[in-house]
Amino acid sequence: MAESGAPSPPSAPPAHSPLFRAERFVWLTARVLEQRLFAHHFLNGGADPVDRALDAYRNDDGGYGHALEPDLRGPVSQPLHTARALRVLDSVGRCGGQRVERVCRYLTSVSTADGALPAVRPSQRGYPSAPSVPVVDDPPSELAATGPVVGLLHRNDVWHAWLFRATDYCWQAVDSLDGTRPREVRAAVAFLDSVPDRARAQAAADRLGRLVRERRLAVLEPDRPDTPPDSLGRAPGEHHFAHDFARHPGSLARGWFTDEEMTRSLDFLAAAQEEDGGWPVRGHGWAPAPALEARAGVTIGALRTLKAYGRYVG
Repeated sequence: MAESGAPSPPSAPPAHSPLFRAERFVWLTARVLEQRLFAHHFLNGGADPVDRALDAYRNDDGGYGHALEPDLRGPVSQPLHTARALRVLDSVGRCGGQRVERVCRYLTSVSTADGALPAVRPSQRGYPSAPSVPVVDDPPSELAATGPVVGLLHRNDVWHAWLFRATDYCWQAVDSLDGTRPREVRAAVAFLDSVPDRARAQAAADRLGRLVRERRLAVLEPDRPDTPPDSLGRAPGEHHFAHDFARHPGSLARGWFTDEEMTRSLDFLAAAQEEDGGWPVRGHGWAPAPALEARAGVTIGALRTLKAYGRYVG
């Protein structure tokens, strides 16, 4: 008997289409969670199987661990794992109820003095983690960790005491951004796209868009990625493109780029699918398992971005 919530048999994607190639990659390499996410987004799969797969990463403290975010190994709950769990729940329409209430209690318990989130807490020490997420004794608040979570909770009309101070922190952090760190700009976009004060969000996004262009943070001609690396925000060979900032056409960041620039960026994204059907990842080369686990999520994200912009995927 078919599992309740299992995908109904879909018509097969056209052979050699991006979706067909990606599906083979997912079944060959992905974790159960990403397999079920792929089925949900592209093969008529239900939300319940995704929910059950995600629950395997949940800890008793209300947070998530167990390498849900591939760059952090080990069982302990971390804000980055929990942020990823919320993105999964949001993507299948399950970001609410008592579970999210428990998540908010966890976020409250791990927040810094200003009510925001660090990326990694000291409990990660002793477990493997990527060099890009160092473990320190007194981790600072980070917009990159806090902004996407706050934006996501606002988008789902979640109200919790934790959100008030965290929202204030995000506004202060966004207003002080100097446009040198692409990761923080992307986190700011995730916050601004959903925060309730739309007029203020639009004004902040307009300012950030000007900075992105002035600082050349987005490669606007992907065939010639000759933008020099920034000493604060980007390593040599690391580039960001229009689709990295504007992941869907409704994003405030979409207004930062002309139609021609967006078209070139999406063309570049579509062409980046590799021979095995997956998309490459940037910055996950420190160990084989995290790199492979991350690719399935990046592949699903690439397909969803292309589909959101009306591109053919299969």
